[in-house]
Amino acid sequence: MPSILLVDDHPVVREGYRRLLERQPGFTVVAEAETAAQAYRLYKAQAPDLVILDLSLPGPSGIEAIRHIRQWDAAARILVFSMRTGAAVARQAFAAGAAGYVSKASPPRDLLTAVAGVLRGERAMSPDIALAIAQDEVSGGRTALDDLSPREIEILGMTAAGATASAVAEALCLSLKTVQNNLSLIRAKLGARTDAHLVWIAVGAGLVAAPPGPPSGEG
Repeated sequence: MPSILLVDDHPVVREGYRRLLERQPGFTVVAEAETAAQAYRLYKAQAPDLVILDLSLPGPSGIEAIRHIRQWDAAARILVFSMRTGAAVARQAFAAGAAGYVSKASPPRDLLTAVAGVLRGERAMSPDIALAIAQDEVSGGRTALDDLSPREIEILGMTAAGATASAVAEALCLSLKTVQNNLSLIRAKLGARTDAHLVWIAVGAGLVAAPPGPPSGEG
């Protein structure tokens, strides 16, 4: 009977897809995690057949969780289930070791189809993710993030989401100087003139959601 670890920081979301999965014959959810660190610890403790995880987690993102789990177990089967639908983000997830990627905008059957495919050892994507990647390849297949390392992607994502350099350093167990040096390299690689420019590059690449606009009536 395939065992599953769910990783999402929203309990209501986890409960929803736990019910969906456990209605299918043979699936059982053996553990749930809210952070990348919890996901890593529970994977080592439970050795599930499949990990289903969100990319947007408190502290280190799901990309970090994927990379750490795969470093510990190269055979780990990991399926991303995320609101992020950008091709660049999906490619980063696959580069980190994910075997599948389904957007949360997909109908439940797409998640179940992807779960079955990943458990069979296949690469699986929901149709919108497959389309985003195909369109990206047709247009040239490169984005602003392609020259960044996975660590730089992680730091950029946390910074663009509003984390300070000190918070990023603490979350990723890095020195403040290392984070600051990485941010300097990221700005140089992306040609970012200001911190705001850096955020909008990240938004445009689908790494983070766009910040809310100004209140109505403001310029």
